[in-house]
Amino acid sequence: MARTPSTMLELGTPAPRFNLPEPKTGRDITIDDFADARGLLVVFLSNHCPYVHRIREAFAVFAREYVARGIAVVGINANDATRYPDDSPDKMIDEVEQHGYDFPYLFDERQSVAKAYQAACTPDFFLFDGERKLYYRGQFDDARPGNDVPTTGHDLRAACDALLAGEPASEEQVPSLGCNIKWKPGNEPDYYG
Repeated sequence: MARTPSTMLELGTPAPRFNLPEPKTGRDITIDDFADARGLLVVFLSNHCPYVHRIREAFAVFAREYVARGIAVVGINANDATRYPDDSPDKMIDEVEQHGYDFPYLFDERQSVAKAYQAACTPDFFLFDGERKLYYRGQFDDARPGNDVPTTGHDLRAACDALLAGEPASEEQVPSLGCNIKWKPGNEPDYYG
């Protein structure tokens, strides 16, 4: 199983704008739809990635808890759905319904949003503060396919709690690890190893 770490985009980076379709509702969702949230968590997901499978139930619970506390959550699938049909918009709808995603799960068909965020893997987490400056980019927790570590979301929970408490961002952040984003042929970004 291939393991790709996040790029660890520089803290303080402004949140790149997006306007992407949500297959479940047919609506386009923009970053402005979350303007009133105290924080914004953008997570790059995949329907077929075993790293996402390992955390998705716990992440769905996490998202419900933190949305209630003022952190908006949005998932984005940027995988090439032609070569990876399990990541198609129709399969995204199934993923939302089967795993209790109460947050918007958007499709980045052109992969331009993934490039703007310098996303490299699934899952890849980007937490922005109220001013939409990058506060945390790193792992959900230490749980990985094949290990016995409980899936708690410890790292991301600590970051969200600190953000909500008005504390400065920690410089100690562990990269997320997962399947590489499935780039369309010739579309691989230059930041990507």
